[in-house]
Amino acid sequence: MSEKIPLIRVKDVMKTDFGTIDGIATVDDALKKMKALKTAVLIVNKRHDNDEYGMITCGDIARHVLAKDRAPNRVNVYEIMSKPIISVHPEMDIRHCSRLFADYNLVRAPVIENRAVIGIVSPNSLVLDGLYKIIQ
Repeated sequence: MSEKIPLIRVKDVMKTDFGTIDGIATVDDALKKMKALKTAVLIVNKRHDNDEYGMITCGDIARHVLAKDRAPNRVNVYEIMSKPIISVHPEMDIRHCSRLFADYNLVRAPVIENRAVIGIVSPNSLVLDGLYKIIQ
C-alpha cells in the first residue's frame, strides 16, 4: 500500500520577497535592480487595473538584448518581457503547480490573490521547500 503524500500548498513554499519594475523602464534599469536584489526575475507591474502582469528574466535579456548586440539603455522592458504570464493561486497543491511548470517549461510563476502578486514560486522552491518537507 502506498503512503499518502501530505498536501503542501504554494503559499507554504512561495517567496514573498520579489522585485517589480515598470514596463517603460530600460533593460539597464532592470539589470541594476536584478543585481541589487540578487534575482534573475522581475515582475512587470500592470499599467492599469484591467492590464495583466508581465515578467522579465535574465534569459529574456540574454536572448533579446545581449545576443542581438542591442544597447540595454535603449531597450525598454516592455519590448522583451513575457506578458501575460501564467500565474498560480496560493491555495494550489504544489504537485499541480509542478505539473504546470513541467507542461509549460516555466522558470517562475507569480502567486496572485485578489488580482495582486503576493509571492513568486519556482521549481527550486517546489522541490527544496515543498518536497523536502515531505521526506523529513
